[in-house]
Amino acid sequence: MSSLVTTASLTPFVTTPIVLTIAGSDSGGGAGIQADIKAISATGCYACSVITALTAQNTQAVTGIYPINAEFVEQQLDAVFSDLNVIAVKIGMLSDSNIIRSVAKKIKQYTPKYLVVDPVMVATSGDLLLHSSAIDSLKSELLPLADVITPNLPEAAALIGCSVPKNEDEMIAMIDELRQLGAKSVLLKGGHLETDDNSTDLLILADNVERLSTERIKTRNTHGTGCTLSSAIASYLAQGHELSAAVKRGKYYITQAIAHADELNIGQGHGPVNHFFVLNTQGQS
Repeated sequence: MSSLVTTASLTPFVTTPIVLTIAGSDSGGGAGIQADIKAISATGCYACSVITALTAQNTQAVTGIYPINAEFVEQQLDAVFSDLNVIAVKIGMLSDSNIIRSVAKKIKQYTPKYLVVDPVMVATSGDLLLHSSAIDSLKSELLPLADVITPNLPEAAALIGCSVPKNEDEMIAMIDELRQLGAKSVLLKGGHLETDDNSTDLLILADNVERLSTERIKTRNTHGTGCTLSSAIASYLAQGHELSAAVKRGKYYITQAIAHADELNIGQGHGPVNHFFVLNTQGQS
């Protein structure tokens, strides 16, 4: 008796890596959970989510924040981890100490392979997203668990209690104190040095620093850049890239998403980056 051999039976079963984003919802769709899901999907992983806060916001301002009860955040986390094989976790907006402690507790319980923390404190519009009283909880409970944290210059300054750097030399002067936060690595983002021709980031590892620099793109459409970059890094880590390679791929992705941002025409303020620029490019070829 001969057995039936099909094409499907000869094809190896490949599981799409799963990335969990834990963050706030952006009603305008350009940042937060919405940006994370777009970035994770565009870079090749499956995205699931736990929402920590609802925001009323658009490209111009944040007009309201409604934190989700910490117990319900834990319930969401239990639901996801009990069923899905989460490889990497990206953490964004956590609005208060109770939620930070709850998330840290569940990360310790479920021990995902990779953890990327974007210490979201201020929106592109300038609105405060993290209560100052919660910064100490973030530093003590969550940052030491991270494989990489991705602060921009104002966030890094808030974390170590110094003034916001005005040049690359002042960024370099922050390295030792940023290492003391306890994360395995820090991606210090230099995008706020707007007078520089290049956008330069420093990947601060335990024993060396890698300088990552790309030409600065002139656009006002940068809403959600931090969310997008950190999510892309988590996605590339989940796919098996080592940290430095994942960060470099993430920086390339966000650079292209910014470069194509003006192809979109969203809102009247700081518009979003173009997460699916590859699809748009293919459509034009």
